[in-house]
Amino acid sequence: MARVGGRNPVMSWIAGIFCAGVIAALLWLALPMAPMLVGYVGDTLRAVSPGVG
Repeated sequence: MARVGGRNPVMSWIAGIFCAGVIAALLWLALPMAPMLVGYVGDTLRAVSPGVG
């Protein structure tokens, strides 16, 4: 893999870990909505599917 001039690998790792932490925090905050989302998707599929339920 070609190296790009002016990029510090240590800073790249720090930025990657920071980004992964932000994504993990957003997923953690979104967890309480999971049961509502599952219910919404289930209700929508039951409403769209003919002859089921």
